[in-house]
Formats: sequence, C-alpha cells, structure tokens
Amino acid sequence: MFDLLIIGGGVSGISCALVLGSAKNKPFVIDNTIAIITHQKASSLQDALFNNAYGIAPGTLGSSLLKDSVQHLSETYPHITQIPNEKVLKIEGNYPEFTITTNKNTYKSKSIVIGIGSANTFAIEGLMQFVEPHQKSLPEKQRIQLLNSDHKVTDGIYVIGTLAGWRSQLAIAAGSGAAIATDILTLWNNGVQTHAHDSIR
Repeated sequence: MFDLLIIGGGVSGISCALVLGSAKNKPFVIDNTIAIITHQKASSLQDALFNNAYGIAPGTLGSSLLKDSVQHLSETYPHITQIPNEKVLKIEGNYPEFTITTNKNTYKSKSIVIGIGSANTFAIEGLMQFVEPHQKSLPEKQRIQLLNSDHKVTDGIYVIGTLAGWRSQLAIAAGSGAAIATDILTLWNNGVQTHAHDSIR
C-alpha cells in the first residue's frame, strides 16, 4: 500500500515527484511511501525541442529531458519507488484504498495523481466518467481533460498537466505538478499550509 502513486513520467508527473521527494525529511512525510509509474512512450516530449523553457539550455530535446529527469529523480530521491514500462489500465476503489491495475501488475494506494497527456486515446477504466473536452485546446485537436476543481477529481484522485486542462507548455505542466505536490504536503500536514525548498543556508 503506497500513500501516493503518481501515474505518468512526463513533465508534470516528475515535477510532482521531485517536490514530494525533496520534502522527505519533514516529520509528516518521513513515513509516507511514494511511487511513480514512469511510462513515457506516449509523452508529447518525445518530439519536443526546447528553446523557450526557463532553466533549460536552448536546443534541448524533449526525449533527452525525459530520460534525464527520471535519472535525476532516481539519483536525488531514491526513496521514491519508480515503476517503469507499465501502462495503467484500470483504477478501482475509493479513498483511502485504490487498486491500480497495469498491463503487468496490481498496486494499492491511498491517493493517486494522474499526470499523463490529454490525447483522446485516454482509456483508464474507472476514470472515463470524468472525461470532458479540453477547455484550452483547439476543438479540432480533440484533446480531453478530466473534470476537476483545482486539480482534484474526487477524494484521493488528483490530475495534473494538460489532462487537468492546462495548455501544453513545459513550464505550465511543471508548475501544475509542483502545485499539487504542495497541496498533498499540506494535506499530510493536517491542513497546515506548507511547501518544500532546498537552500544553501
């Protein structure tokens, strides 16, 4: 049983995991188990080239960024369990006990963050009732989002990135993942507002 399972190894999912990982020494986080399914095959970053993203060297390929970000997470926050090469097929149950079925295994988690793309091929059983047309994408692209209120789909299920209805920009997706990470930290901190920063001091 994980305390939190992040689904998706793209920008929003990894950003969420990095912020949560950096909070590992906070007393309300230290005993919580976090995992991320780092499936990246369908990520739009596979074809991306970055010249306009803050902090990223011009000319960086999205495919390189995907690979490097997973390694960054693994090396810096190894306590976060990475589950590669699995695709989520079904989510069952209710908060605080969900069962997540992939093409290879079954997992249990108290809460879930969904950070996969907004393509209309989305087909996770148990979430289809939340699918609606993307509100910030051209209709002809037939993008979708999950119905949510400030990233919350329903108790224990959160959505981030383009699937939460945000535009397809790296900085926006990263911010979305980081935002819900701090919301989860606040939840784990009994509702006391919190965040996670590193410092040279």
